[in-house]
Amino acid sequence: MTDTLVGYTDRIAWIKVSSCYLPLANPISDAKVLTGRQKPMTEVVILFVEIETADGHQGLGFSYSKRAGGPGQFAHAKEIAPTLVGEDPNDIARLWDKLCWAGASVGRSGLSTQAIGAFDVALWDMKAKRAGLSLAKLLGTHRDSIRCYNTSGGFLHTPLDELLANATHSRAKGIGGIKIKVGQPDSALDIKRVEAVRSHVGDFPLMVDANQQWERPTARRMCRVLEQFNLIWIEEPLDCYDYEGHSALASQFDTAIATGEMLTSAAEHAELIRHRGADYVQADAARIGGITPFLKVANMAELAGLLLAPHFAMELHVHLAAAYPREPWIEHFEWLEPLFNERMEIKDGRMVVPTRPGLGLSLSGQVPIWTRDQVEMGQRP
Repeated sequence: MTDTLVGYTDRIAWIKVSSCYLPLANPISDAKVLTGRQKPMTEVVILFVEIETADGHQGLGFSYSKRAGGPGQFAHAKEIAPTLVGEDPNDIARLWDKLCWAGASVGRSGLSTQAIGAFDVALWDMKAKRAGLSLAKLLGTHRDSIRCYNTSGGFLHTPLDELLANATHSRAKGIGGIKIKVGQPDSALDIKRVEAVRSHVGDFPLMVDANQQWERPTARRMCRVLEQFNLIWIEEPLDCYDYEGHSALASQFDTAIATGEMLTSAAEHAELIRHRGADYVQADAARIGGITPFLKVANMAELAGLLLAPHFAMELHVHLAAAYPREPWIEHFEWLEPLFNERMEIKDGRMVVPTRPGLGLSLSGQVPIWTRDQVEMGQRP
């Protein structure tokens, strides 16, 4: 099929798939840990995909998993990668479908699409580089910087005094908002922490995140109490698949509802949007299968009049948020910084959109050290 495509000039010659275990400085706890559903997070497993064509064009992509799933993502990626060798790298949507059908028996969401996401991001990175454009410019930007908020300083394992110090530090770095975790078994502790942070930061933008740990009655009570703190949003008050419950909260309260980070396909986001279950859609490109499905979600969200706040992976999402028509938020997480030689620039509460070609990223010397599994296929030019 590829030999008959009009304008075909190049083909994928070589692919490397790597599984890199990024250690975290401190074990991370949110509401899922305090409710006994998960253990503290000690590492993030990154699935890297590097692609090179016969003409020497290169692309870098990545996906990730937390707590579990890294070996599974790598295994699935290793299985489906050979289907790309010999293909035209420009036909990204067609290649996404080909990768999806290569593993269709294990579904079109979850681990399988997260593995596809690393290939998809690499292909978009390559296409932008070939055009001599940043990914944001290739997609078409609406802005050259994006409002950003910090999450990494607000986890539940953080004592209150340290929480306040982290908020001060984030503001001093030029970050434009603070998000803290809630969802403890004792809701009074949540309220005490939110009240203390609000008093500490004044009218500075503040968000909270319950990580899906409330039932509907608790969520209603907490949303009602939290209205007084003038929050930008209340994140994941309910199970991520409770579209109707989120919709009821979004329609009942003035404070915006944000959710979507745990959904793993464009189809799941379509249901969330159809139910109007969020004011802020928090799609994660790596989790839903890459940039190709993310653009579908963004289009649906825009048509529904919703706002956008992509989850995690600021190095990727800064480009996608720049291309969204309505003013978005981007999440500042420094966790992935050791993997790359480049750093995101923060200025006056906003993250500057990189202008380097593609994602504008190159792998640091730490990546080979932390890599546990890798496989190559095809022939490098």
